[in-house]
Amino acid sequence: MTVNEILQPGVGEVAGDHYVPATPATVLWGRLPCATDAPVLAVAAGATVTFDTVSHEGILPDQGQDPRAFFTAHGVPESDVLVDAIEIAATVTRDAVADGPHVITGPVFVEGAEVGDLLKITVLDLRPRVPYGVISNRHGKGALPGILPRGPENVSVFTPIEDGAGALPVVAGGERVVRFPLAPFLGTMGVAVAGSERPHSVPPGAHGGNIDINLLVEGSVLYLPVQVPGALAYVGDPHFAQGDGEVALTALEASLRATLRFDVVPRATARAEFGDITGPLVRTSEYLVPTGLDPDLGEAMRKAVRAALDLLHARYGMDEHLAYAYLSAATDFDISQVVDIVCGVHARIRESDFAAVAPPGSGA
Repeated sequence: MTVNEILQPGVGEVAGDHYVPATPATVLWGRLPCATDAPVLAVAAGATVTFDTVSHEGILPDQGQDPRAFFTAHGVPESDVLVDAIEIAATVTRDAVADGPHVITGPVFVEGAEVGDLLKITVLDLRPRVPYGVISNRHGKGALPGILPRGPENVSVFTPIEDGAGALPVVAGGERVVRFPLAPFLGTMGVAVAGSERPHSVPPGAHGGNIDINLLVEGSVLYLPVQVPGALAYVGDPHFAQGDGEVALTALEASLRATLRFDVVPRATARAEFGDITGPLVRTSEYLVPTGLDPDLGEAMRKAVRAALDLLHARYGMDEHLAYAYLSAATDFDISQVVDIVCGVHARIRESDFAAVAPPGSGA
């Protein structure tokens, strides 16, 4: 992955039919949209939208809430600091105690999306806006709260992109560097919830939100059950890379320009294809990926297994005891993340295993 230019607002290619920049008028900081939020854009089903997303890392209060100062202190030229990040940090209202950290772009009204349908979000293009990111560990959070960080301060590790890879020193300040591959994705994609209360941006749910599934790279699809007319879709929490689990609290968080296509799968078609989908469902070129979400990791695992069993029965007519045997023998259950209040588990069901079993033919 290379970064050929700094993608300031309005600079560089916009691949979608529509463009939504990240401005104080188009973002929420720390909350997700609900039914009473006005859309920033309305599009026909099948339209493509390019969003600018802004990472929360580098703009939070424990980092000074001044991205210009934070990033230039790490050697970033001032011209390479995103001006929308600077404006959001300075002007967008956020309750530092009650709200989450994420900057959310949207929502977008998708014409024809009705409650009970599925919103199909196809990830078409993900472009880094900058050649750097941040990985953070904060007290009381992460997989080892009370143990890490070791010292009294939160830890934010500035991470440059070098030769298309993330680069971290083996010892702080040392010259030996470990490099790891990048696989950009949006940690947050969701639909608005019913009612007038905006959800906290951290815990994921049936609405999607901060699901942090690293399979959602270019070419992948996310299906979400529509909860309000028009779906009111939104995006945020951009990543350059994340390991399953995201154990430190954040992974390599960094701003992306994301182009997505929004399609509507009518309720009857969705049910014929997938059964009753009550939460996020991912599809890649190789896998069907049902999910389980719960504050308890064990319960999240059980919910993922149940969702996988229901999917196999609905899509292929597979008997429950045979589907259970298949999942045990042939399907990996991965921990999406354990750091977002609600834990996530997702199953990777290989569609090629069912090549001889004809699924419904609607093409959802």
